[in-house]
Amino acid sequence: MVLLRPLALLLALVVSELYCLSWFIDVSESQGPGATLQSFSFNCSPYIPTLELLHVQPPTTFFNPPSLTRWQGTYVGKMTLSSSARLDALTVNHYELQLRFTCGNQVTEGRLSVNVQRDPNRDQCAGRFASPAGEIIQVRETVTPGTPLYTLLLPGQGAQMNITSAQDPPYFPGPFSIDGQGQLWAPSQGLKGQAQKVFQLQILVTFGQGRSCRGMLTVKVLPVSSSQVSFPQQAQNITIPENLVPGSKVAQVHARGFDVRYEIVSPVPCRLFSIARVDGVVRTTAPLELAQAPDAAVTRLRVKAFERLRPWDSAELDFQVDVQSVNRWPPRCLPALLATQIPETTPVGTFVNTFTCTDPDSPGSTLDYQLLFHSPASASSLCLRDGVLEVNDTLDCDAPGACLQHTASILVLDSGQPPMTTEVPVLVMVTPVNEFSPTCVSRTFRVREDARPHTLLGSVMGTDLDYPHDSIEYSISGGSAPFAVDSLNGEVHLLGPLDYEMQKSYRLTVLLTDHSQDQDPTCHRSGSCTITIEVEDVNDHAPECEPPFQELTVYAHLGRSLEVTTVSCRVAQEPQRLAFSYRIVGGNSQSRFSLQGAVLVHNDLMLAPPWPEQSHTYELLIRVADAGPSTPHLSTTATVIVHIVPWRASTGATSIHRTTVPSRMTPLLVTDTEVFWQPEPWFVVVLTVTSALLLLGLGWFLSWLLRGLTQVLQTSSKPTQALLLNSIQGTKGSIEGFVEAPRMETPQAPSSVMSLHHFDGRAQDSRTGRDYLFNTHTGARRWL
Repeated sequence: MVLLRPLALLLALVVSELYCLSWFIDVSESQGPGATLQSFSFNCSPYIPTLELLHVQPPTTFFNPPSLTRWQGTYVGKMTLSSSARLDALTVNHYELQLRFTCGNQVTEGRLSVNVQRDPNRDQCAGRFASPAGEIIQVRETVTPGTPLYTLLLPGQGAQMNITSAQDPPYFPGPFSIDGQGQLWAPSQGLKGQAQKVFQLQILVTFGQGRSCRGMLTVKVLPVSSSQVSFPQQAQNITIPENLVPGSKVAQVHARGFDVRYEIVSPVPCRLFSIARVDGVVRTTAPLELAQAPDAAVTRLRVKAFERLRPWDSAELDFQVDVQSVNRWPPRCLPALLATQIPETTPVGTFVNTFTCTDPDSPGSTLDYQLLFHSPASASSLCLRDGVLEVNDTLDCDAPGACLQHTASILVLDSGQPPMTTEVPVLVMVTPVNEFSPTCVSRTFRVREDARPHTLLGSVMGTDLDYPHDSIEYSISGGSAPFAVDSLNGEVHLLGPLDYEMQKSYRLTVLLTDHSQDQDPTCHRSGSCTITIEVEDVNDHAPECEPPFQELTVYAHLGRSLEVTTVSCRVAQEPQRLAFSYRIVGGNSQSRFSLQGAVLVHNDLMLAPPWPEQSHTYELLIRVADAGPSTPHLSTTATVIVHIVPWRASTGATSIHRTTVPSRMTPLLVTDTEVFWQPEPWFVVVLTVTSALLLLGLGWFLSWLLRGLTQVLQTSSKPTQALLLNSIQGTKGSIEGFVEAPRMETPQAPSSVMSLHHFDGRAQDSRTGRDYLFNTHTGARRWL
């Protein structure tokens, strides 16, 4: 035998690994028994391998068990055709051979696919037709003239068939004929009276390209039997389900007669059914899947019954086999899972997702769809229309819990019996969209001008229709104002000092920016509003008197009241404030002075002697406080020195000599800054401990030095000791006198000094030229 092709595949197997084998080979249908199909090379050291043929599909005996031989340290396996091999591409063109290779403990299975290829040069006449005896057919003499007697089945198309043998009378009642489809026709004169005759017909089959073959058909004419075969039952319809496996019984026919045999005469060949020759049982020979073979739904069978020894004695029965569809498979849907996400702004009627379902049992049949919601249980946002999932209602994520995932299932029902269903899970995620800009209402806050930093003024209440509604960040446009807004809660705080006199109100633009309200984290919307902050006036400036110090000389008449001066005060930062209260708080001995508003009046009501003959000086302290509604009430003290000179006869007229500190002569303010060092507490502790240790060490050293000195003195002469002792005592007395002298000469400061006022200014008396210190708050002074 000739190998179709040489070694097609060389595969080396390592024993420690397992491989899935798979080969594909093509073989010509002209290959005969013993032909080598495939060779395999295996490496299986040090074991002895085995190669087995497990099974063949479709079952056949055309293949020998594989052989395995050792050659140069490698095992070579071969697959060959058996002696019964008759390959025919038109009958079976594909075989599947399952092989098993065993190497020690390792077992590997593989599949060998054999494709049978047509051989155009092969003789097309085969079977009994091409044998020397030829094909033998039997017909009754009562056959209808001109009817087909036999059909010669040959592979291929376009073959021409001719009867080449002689059909001369009187032996032939008339010529037989054969057409291009291979049908042999009875003579037009019929075969009546030709019983027991045998007609041999030589037939020439011509193919294209000059190729041809010959065969023989032998026609035996049978006489008509006196006892005819007949079917007692009438023609009937038989209904069977499509899920019958091949070999299942469909029906059984019975004919009257002796030693009756049965065969199917129409259709020929019968692909789906067969009949037992002896008992007449009709069985299925192939699957009746209507989805793959719709033409199997209705089959008209013609069964022929005849006697075995007298085949011309026959009868025929026609009946119909209806194959009923069986609902075995639920609908199949693609995709099997619908998962998608859509934004909340998706318009109503938008397609969410599409899917396709078919019924394997009945392609093209109508299916029913039902949408079942799971979460939320009664959602109406989605609907199913003509097998398409659509948005049914406005989607909204701007309420708590509204923007969620919709879980549902689509129930697909077929129309078979019993009905079968398929459930398609549905998961739709609704994603939020930032649709609205945040807004806030303009507000007005009031704050005292003496409010401390970080004081809470109020809150800006921003609102956003998108969910979550409080995902807003606050900020102030521009940074010149002394205010700040909390970015999270919108609280407005004071950052720095305020001054009503400098600025009475502020207008701030608060920007609002939302976040975390869209599937895209970079998508933001913003808004703004204006808040007004009004500063409330607080009395934070004390009055200032001009001048702050006056010195007057008054020549007073006894028993008269005299206006001495008018105290003029104002608040420079608030010129509109004019209401002040005046009160003498010091120096008004004997109540000689009173105030009428801002006017200082001297009252001298002494009518009887003794009258003062000497001039008298009064140092008056006048407290000036603001008297308006603002709080707190601040005050200052003006100093007025009045020299009262009694009236004498020689005095021409009462007069007042006024001495004031002119406005151009501003009192000199002496500021004494005392710089002191205040160490840390730990440093004080360390310094104290160190000093104590140093003093202890120094004391110890001095005691040691004195003990040494005493020993030296004791060894010296007594005169020297006396002289040294007198010297030391004299030195000690002089030191003690030096130390005590300052104590005697320094007088103890009177306790009244500790009670003196603190003087924060220094000035010079314009009349006397003396310098003095004064207190700007109390008006007290001290001459230098």
